[in-house]
Amino acid sequence: MRHPPEDGTPPTFSRRAFLKGASAAAVTGTVPGALPTAPSGPTSYAPGSHAITLSVNGGERRLEVEPRTTLLDALRDRLDLTGAKKICDRGACGGCTVELDGIAVNSCMVLAIDAVGMKVTTIEGLAPGEALHPLQEEFVHCDALQCGFCTPGFVMAAHACLNKHKNPDRATIQHELSGNLCRCGTYGRVFEAVERAAGRKG
Repeated sequence: MRHPPEDGTPPTFSRRAFLKGASAAAVTGTVPGALPTAPSGPTSYAPGSHAITLSVNGGERRLEVEPRTTLLDALRDRLDLTGAKKICDRGACGGCTVELDGIAVNSCMVLAIDAVGMKVTTIEGLAPGEALHPLQEEFVHCDALQCGFCTPGFVMAAHACLNKHKNPDRATIQHELSGNLCRCGTYGRVFEAVERAAGRKG
């Protein structure tokens, strides 16, 4: 603390003033005049239905969902897109595979509200109208299906694989499709179909 001036006027600086200033600087982030900002967190939703807009297969679709609604249930029950299959409902079989911004995901493990702002592609959106995507044509050519129940998930996983790898080898294809299960055991023909599609793409 400075000594008071000889003329008796109060000191211009004191220990108390210093501590007040230090405390204020700590609260405001050491920037004079700045206000503390709360950390940004995820958006929260109250119970009940909420209106959202999903970008699905190139179009904007408005629907009402609860916060707990999965993307799979939203697609099947709200938008009548039933290509993605609800089988295990725990992300273990790949039957519900769709693409989010080009990446294969299990739609049963994604909340619909978390897909807002992302591009959702389902098996129905791979090719326009009644035409087949080249990958679908190769699945038909190689007879890469028996009952066909798991086929949409395999096609979507394979499509994401070909988006990620220009010309994948058999080991890469097997790795990328390892999250999809086929109870009929048509894995060899599925891998062959993806290889043929990769050759057409090249």
